[in-house]
Amino acid sequence: MRIGELARRTGCRPDTVRYYEKEGLLPAPERSDGNYRLYNAAHLARLSFIRNCRALEMNLDEIRALLALTDGACPDCGEVNTLLETHIGHITERITRLQALQTQLRALRRRCTGATPIDQCGIIRELTDPAGPSV
Repeated sequence: MRIGELARRTGCRPDTVRYYEKEGLLPAPERSDGNYRLYNAAHLARLSFIRNCRALEMNLDEIRALLALTDGACPDCGEVNTLLETHIGHITERITRLQALQTQLRALRRRCTGATPIDQCGIIRELTDPAGPSV
């Protein structure tokens, strides 16, 4: 299959396929006589794997490590579990930061009644302050 078909079947864009090739996550395909990339079922499976990892917000290094493990660098899934546990820790940290941001935004939101003229808006004043919001 050509790049457009592979992209369509995996729900990504052709430039994303080329990017993953450039990053070494997806092996370079064979070429046709007309120099078109020709992908096979193995490319489809690997790209689907990459896309599913990205949907779980794994970064390229994490995906690269998982691919290395699936390519035979590990006899069992112990390292896969370790990698996933580390990723869960990163997600937990992000959730904590996002919850703090949510609290800060709610405090900022309370600075405005909605009926105040824009030049007296507490939110705008806080965001205009060079020191940043005091919330």
